[in-house]
Amino acid sequence: MPAPISAETREKIITHKRNKEKEGDIAKWLFVSKSTVTKTWSQYKNSDSFESKLSTRGRKPAFGQDVMDKIVAKIKEQSDVTLEELIEEFDLNICQSALSRKLTKIDLNFKKRLYTQKNSNGKMFKNFVKSG
Repeated sequence: MPAPISAETREKIITHKRNKEKEGDIAKWLFVSKSTVTKTWSQYKNSDSFESKLSTRGRKPAFGQDVMDKIVAKIKEQSDVTLEELIEEFDLNICQSALSRKLTKIDLNFKKRLYTQKNSNGKMFKNFVKSG
């Protein structure tokens, strides 16, 4: 699925359509497809705004922020918990490596059987306070 067009291009499409230009001509001038012009104009007529829709691209998350908060709380409570135990306890439909990637994104790393957090120097801490 291609990336959304810029707000500037959307505004130009709407300006040209208001001036009664043909969709094919607009598409040639702005180097977009005719269907992009049609969809942008249709969206503008329905919402009276040329802002893009929220992106629906990509895969939906395996679980929400509320579950992630519970997982982090469990790790703080029991720092020697394994990925497998977390998956079983919270009944997650996710593999261990995927859970590990999610924890790494929030600066929790698994090393030597304890979850640790990196400071700005790259050294590992055994506490869970985010370094600023």
